[in-house]
Amino acid sequence: MPFNLDKFVASPSVEELDSLKKSEIVKVAKHYGIEFQPLMRKDEIKRYVLEYLVDESILPSTVLETAITVPTDNTFELKRLEMEINKEIRLKEMEREREREEREREERERERKMQREEREERERREEKAREHEFRLKQLELGVIKASDPKIGLDTGGFDVSKHVKFVPKFQEDNVEKFFNHFEKLGEQLKWPRDKWSILIQSNFTGKAQEVYSALSIEDSMDYDKVKKAILQAYELVPEAYRQKFRKYRKADTQTYVEFAYQKERHFDRWCASKKVSTFDTLRQLMLVEEFKRCVNDDIKTHLEENKADKLKEVANLADQYALTHKLGKVGQTQNKGQFSRPNKKYGNSSGTTSNSGSQSGSISPTNSGKKQPDSSRQKNDQAS
Repeated sequence: MPFNLDKFVASPSVEELDSLKKSEIVKVAKHYGIEFQPLMRKDEIKRYVLEYLVDESILPSTVLETAITVPTDNTFELKRLEMEINKEIRLKEMEREREREEREREERERERKMQREEREERERREEKAREHEFRLKQLELGVIKASDPKIGLDTGGFDVSKHVKFVPKFQEDNVEKFFNHFEKLGEQLKWPRDKWSILIQSNFTGKAQEVYSALSIEDSMDYDKVKKAILQAYELVPEAYRQKFRKYRKADTQTYVEFAYQKERHFDRWCASKKVSTFDTLRQLMLVEEFKRCVNDDIKTHLEENKADKLKEVANLADQYALTHKLGKVGQTQNKGQFSRPNKKYGNSSGTTSNSGSQSGSISPTNSGKKQPDSSRQKNDQAS
């Protein structure tokens, strides 16, 4: 139905105004002489028309409260800023997401690289071990040629397989004895020294076998390096070396020269384990050992646990222990066994007297006035 301006002017209403198009509202505004800009929006022109009708008391003022609010310039600016901020937030979120994905990709790449390197390293070790084992087998069979530059050995016609059966059995509880025995055999049977490492490895067991397998091919062919590595792996504590030195006795089958040689070796091993390199350190070693020999077992155990190496330190520790445990003077114990048990010939447990009139618990005539040997002191004097 076409718009009728006269009809609207005769009976204006908000409902009728809301239903009009912009061109029709422009006609209404021109009719009432309302000034407006042609580029203004429909809602803005309609707002001007409503305000005019209210001012002229044609429409009640309440219509302005329900009318559409025309956005101001500030509203448009705020809306624009809000849109820009939201856009920036979205861009930042997208950037963070890209960075997160990039980090995850780099992390996966690093993990793959590490796994690849570990796999390659494991394969290299396995290949090296196989090559090592293969060459050792060749050496045992005497098939490596003298001109092999990788090994640098000249078999010289020495058949390892014929001599390996003479190698003594390896003893993990006496490694030094094994090496001494092997070296004697090597000298007696005139084995070439550059073949000793090949011969000796065939009998290694336990920790020695693990240490030998960990050596490089070059080091595994050097007998001195093999021996040094094995001895280091079975390194004993200083107290064990001390006891070996003190308790070592000459065997009936030994000559005195052999006995002296072994005794000297035990002493050198003890000193080396205590890092004795000067006269003063040797002096302290002897004094501390003698001090421990003169004290009771409780104090000696306490000193061993604290591992003091100087006489003054050891004495202070002993005094502290004695004071804490109320032992009296350091190194002394109460005399025990001074009196014997009551002899039933002179008394009984009920306290009645025997025919001789002696009471139960009286001093035995056989022990009267005599002290029994101090068992703890004897034990300390005999301790090594």
